[in-house]
Amino acid sequence: MLQTFEGVIDKNGKLRLLEPIKLPKSRRVIITILNEEPTDETINLALLSEPALARDWERPEEDEAWSHLSQLPSL
Repeated sequence: MLQTFEGVIDKNGKLRLLEPIKLPKSRRVIITILNEEPTDETINLALLSEPALARDWERPEEDEAWSHLSQLPSL
């Protein structure tokens, strides 16, 4: 299954995702660079939301809720 996530990449190539991603295994990615600059709001949202979302994703309840994905066959 393909998934799409939004992020911001700086002029040095450092990628910052706007939401955390949790996968059962490493995956290949394809990154599409859009021909527009991010707004200050987008950049600030990425910076401010990262710690809060990470805390939420690190809860045992989240691991249990997504554990069924580890049983799916690899692509």
